[in-house]
Amino acid sequence: MFEILKLYLGEKVQYNILSKRLTELGYQRTESITSRAEFSIKGNSITIYPSSYDFPVRLELDDNIVRSIKAYNYVTGDVLEEHGMLIVLPARINSTADRESVYLESFPISNFLDIEKGDYVVHVAHGIGRFLGIKKIDKEDFFLISYQDKDKLYIPLKDAHLLQRYAGFAGRAPKLSKLASREWQKTKNRAVKGIRSFAVDLLEIQAARSDRCGYAFSPDTEWQQELKRSFQFKDTPDQEKAIEEVVRDMESGYPMDRLICGDVGYGKTEVALRAAFKAVMDNKQVAMLVPTTLLAEQHYRRFLDRLRKFPVCVEMLSRFRTESEQNKIIKDISRGKVDIIIGTHRLLSDDVIFKDLGILIIDEEQRFGVIQKEKFKKYRQVVDVLTLSATPIPRTLYMSLLGIKDMSVINTPPEDRLPIETYLCEFDERIVERAIKMELDRGGQVFFVHNRINGIERVANQIKKLVPYAEVAVGHGRIAEKDLEDIMI
Repeated sequence: MFEILKLYLGEKVQYNILSKRLTELGYQRTESITSRAEFSIKGNSITIYPSSYDFPVRLELDDNIVRSIKAYNYVTGDVLEEHGMLIVLPARINSTADRESVYLESFPISNFLDIEKGDYVVHVAHGIGRFLGIKKIDKEDFFLISYQDKDKLYIPLKDAHLLQRYAGFAGRAPKLSKLASREWQKTKNRAVKGIRSFAVDLLEIQAARSDRCGYAFSPDTEWQQELKRSFQFKDTPDQEKAIEEVVRDMESGYPMDRLICGDVGYGKTEVALRAAFKAVMDNKQVAMLVPTTLLAEQHYRRFLDRLRKFPVCVEMLSRFRTESEQNKIIKDISRGKVDIIIGTHRLLSDDVIFKDLGILIIDEEQRFGVIQKEKFKKYRQVVDVLTLSATPIPRTLYMSLLGIKDMSVINTPPEDRLPIETYLCEFDERIVERAIKMELDRGGQVFFVHNRINGIERVANQIKKLVPYAEVAVGHGRIAEKDLEDIMI
């Protein structure tokens, strides 16, 4: 493995030793910082531009003690972010063993995606190619990318930001771009045109929703109060406020488009459940759209349990249902026999027709594509829409901040909720074993997160040896969705 340098707040630093370590890692000492793999020492200030960072970092020292670590914009001088520690990766990798994978740990094309030899990549100017590894030319390293007609392109490290891993349909290889061709530019132009057209559609939908009168739901009845009293927890202040805002929207006569934003376990589902019940009390149907079969099952059981005292028909539409069961449920939806239907993407199919849909609830909306969500609303512009999310996508959050969508934030945790405990420590098998054993003894479950698909099986085997009595499963983003869902279940 390659050497790294770690610097912490409060750590004592010897200037000459630090300068030597940085030089050994391939960094060049300069008067001013202009590019990666450079550092400068001026008085009590040490500036380093790590090879894997987007911006340089300045360390301020007092009596050789690190007092602050701040990333800054070297053009404007503005401080961007403060850090508690700094990890400096080497500017060059001299090891020849597994050189590509080691190198890419130091110089990620993306901070979030692994890339391996043979993967498809996209260059902003040249299009889709295939990554062939790292090649050295005159002591300088280049990314080697192959294109159509076996043409090759060498990308210097300083241009790594122009590359990203290709994200497309699983199992379908993309067509390689042809170098020195205008086809890639035409493809980008079509994409831009499509985005603009789609943006116009979104604006038209929102304008239509604002301009039309929706259904004004009736005030709450005694049954709604009974449902509230049956809730096993006490409503938090933010929960009460969110419910009041949803009720006000539903009774207003204008189509609701509200985002409920709150952490996991803060009570977003209860807000949605009461909104659904309010719709059913006016003989309207409810559709709840969720991203996975597992989540659909969880919501289905929750709704059944909470509404068991009331004459409400709740159904689920997912692959947990046989084809004949699905056909019956779809027929019952069209006849108005189903009050609340909870389902995955299957709800978006053309054969699902509602007799009288009153509200659409979208859970974990960041897991759906924009087109999927807006398609549903496009055909039902007068339907109330309630979106639930712990991590709303920037587009939705931005629309909420602009006032295009209304937003309710649930910040107050439930009563008696214990705080999350987080520990940062060096990897130690004894600590891992003890932590897993404590959770299993409690009757709980454990997620062990590894940062690379490459090597994840080795880590799983290591965990199995530590806790041989536990069942260990492996899941990652390259497993087929259905198989991954089965693992999760």
